[in-house]
Amino acid sequence: MTNSPKPGVAQSPDTRSHSAAPSQSKPTSLTITEIQAILPHRYPMLLIDRIIEIEPKKRIVAIKNVTANEQFFNGHFPNYPIMPGVLIVEAMAQAGGALLLTEIPDRDHKLMVFTGIERAKFRKPITPGDQVRLEVEVIVWRSNAVKMQGKAFVDGKLACEAVISCALVNR
Repeated sequence: MTNSPKPGVAQSPDTRSHSAAPSQSKPTSLTITEIQAILPHRYPMLLIDRIIEIEPKKRIVAIKNVTANEQFFNGHFPNYPIMPGVLIVEAMAQAGGALLLTEIPDRDHKLMVFTGIERAKFRKPITPGDQVRLEVEVIVWRSNAVKMQGKAFVDGKLACEAVISCALVNR
């Protein structure tokens, strides 16, 4: 008896035949320690806590857990804490930076910097206790620059979106 698939039935990844050449496996999620090995940001400017999905050169999903201990809440705003919009956009850019820098072999000698922010819209305040899901999709990918569409969700509702352009520069 053979293990041939039935016509019109998709095979699961575990039963498909693979080519003879081994493929180099890339991670599909990253812990905070692994993120810190990729991004140069540190407290208080590291704004992503975990990466839960990665599709190389296409898409990344990261998580930011917002706590009352965030430094920016001291002044933004007393008695009505709201995460600054610029930091939400920065968190999306950091997620995109992690996606880009996972593809760069000499990333220890590179930085990713903003070159543009377009169509930023802030739809819902982000406050202490929120868990922000950052979804970033690549629009244009070049070896030294990337343009991405970022979206931030809280409880499944869109809180922020922006088109972000970044360039890779030498440190």
